Amino acid sequence: MRLTEQTTLNKKRRPLVLLFILTVLLLLLSAVSLGVGAVYISPLDIIADLAGTGASSHAFILHEYRLPRLYIAMIAGAGLAMAGAVLQGILRNPLASPDVIGVTKGAGLAAVIVIVLFPESPVFWLPVSAFLGAAAAAAALMLFAHKNGVKPATLALIGIALGAIFQAGIEYFMIKFPDDVNSTLLWLAGSLWGRGWEQVWMLLPSVPFGIALWLLSAKLDILHLGEDLATGLGQKTKQLRYVLLSLSVIIIGMCVAAIGSIGFIGLIAPHVARKLTGSRHKFLLPVSALIGALFLLAADSLGRGLFPPIEIPAGIVTAVIGAPYFLYLLRREGKKA
Repeated sequence: MRLTEQTTLNKKRRPLVLLFILTVLLLLLSAVSLGVGAVYISPLDIIADLAGTGASSHAFILHEYRLPRLYIAMIAGAGLAMAGAVLQGILRNPLASPDVIGVTKGAGLAAVIVIVLFPESPVFWLPVSAFLGAAAAAAALMLFAHKNGVKPATLALIGIALGAIFQAGIEYFMIKFPDDVNSTLLWLAGSLWGRGWEQVWMLLPSVPFGIALWLLSAKLDILHLGEDLATGLGQKTKQLRYVLLSLSVIIIGMCVAAIGSIGFIGLIAPHVARKLTGSRHKFLLPVSALIGALFLLAADSLGRGLFPPIEIPAGIVTAVIGAPYFLYLLRREGKKA
């Protein structure tokens, strides 16, 4: 009896220890990230600047450029990872991600339209249009899925089809307006360059939606058991999928609107989290969020620090890391099948 109780206690402690370790790693990486860039700032200078006693030039760089980028990387990385974990749970597909359901492509198409057709528009139009594009893609997904039954396979297939349509639209505008290709590619690659406090405030409303997803983690566990079993346990699976999908899309839309189309975070972070903590979404979601924040912050720091003053977009760094991992997952899932 005592052995069983001790085993249960260890299982409860393990995710908490993991969350603590990941939080410490995130804090350490944050300290490193604040110093990386065209102008190196030492840890002691960072402490002095944050305390208000450092050099004025360093303080300006830190407060106006690097601190907002740090917050954006953490919030957006966490949001995309949580949304990816939820989508994998809804679709019961380990290869699911925000790209699979077409939301990211919808946001990208809307942003490209604004870039090439309205180049003189106010700056805030771009993130607003990206969010509206993500919302329109989600609405189309729900409309078609509702007609065919809101089932995991249906959502995935419709999402892939919509994503292909939106991608075709993006390529059309890039070919039709070649003079704006550079601006378009920079946004589509996904970058934190030039992002500031305005994007931080834009991302903050996504935090309550992330908390709402975590509060629904028990229902997501039941949904993950399968359609018949979840229905037998009294869950209204169709309505629950709509709610979870809506919350995820809102988070994805806000993140894409702020930083552009950065891929693989919503795919890789949940996979790594699942290996570390198991499939219970009560722990899977916060662990995924911390890993996603670490991933995007590391990608932005590498892109900023490898060849200063030239910056490599964070989306390219995540693709370089994520593409081989995706191929590994495809191979593993193929062997299982």
